[in-house]
Amino acid sequence: MSHVAVRAAPEERLAVARGLLARGGHDLGERGLPVTAPLAELLPGSGLRRGSTVAIPEPAGATSLLFALLAEASAAGAWVGIVGRPDLGVAAAAEAGLALERLALVPVPGPDLVAVAMALLDGMDVVAVAPAGQGAARPAAVRAAERQRLAARARQRGAVLVALGPWQGADLELCCAGWSWAGLGAGAGRLAARSAVVRRGGRGSAGRGREARLLLPGPAGRVAALPAAAVAEPTVSIRAAG
Repeated sequence: MSHVAVRAAPEERLAVARGLLARGGHDLGERGLPVTAPLAELLPGSGLRRGSTVAIPEPAGATSLLFALLAEASAAGAWVGIVGRPDLGVAAAAEAGLALERLALVPVPGPDLVAVAMALLDGMDVVAVAPAGQGAARPAAVRAAERQRLAARARQRGAVLVALGPWQGADLELCCAGWSWAGLGAGAGRLAARSAVVRRGGRGSAGRGREARLLLPGPAGRVAALPAAAVAEPTVSIRAAG
């Protein structure tokens, strides 16, 4: 089965989102959701805690970090919804390890972003929202009261809410810095892997900052620990626009 993409008219979005719930629904029980080993070392409890809110506040590397964060849970049976990302590449998601048969996309929620995310939280294991969409269909900013409603719904349903952008009050924050690409040196002609420093912040135990240098993505398209030998490989530094 392929992924589910919702591009319905505004009045149909909520009905379609609720219809997706019959296919999803907390397949992994009440335990936390697994995360691939290179990232697990950064997370309190070595996984995604059900009922928590995770923010990826910086745009640099946000998509790669989102895929890396969700791939292990998706492969293990979790249902994932992503709202507000019309530019998201389904092929890249599959290469990163997400199971497309359990992936629901609402690329352009318009003004219905909060309502659609609330509906998906009722039955999905993870719901990622991107309040800062692009183009004419850019959603309105999510107000503080709406952030609180979404976080409360995630707690009630035992789901994980992931915010792509700044999200005041998030339990956990992850961001990337120090990008460098490998693979163009010595006439290779192809970007093979990208190293980055992933930093953790947040509330409670997550507030004790920690960081790790990872390949995001690695040569196979998935997150990997940075080999010691990689430091000596030719790299091309890429500076994020803006």
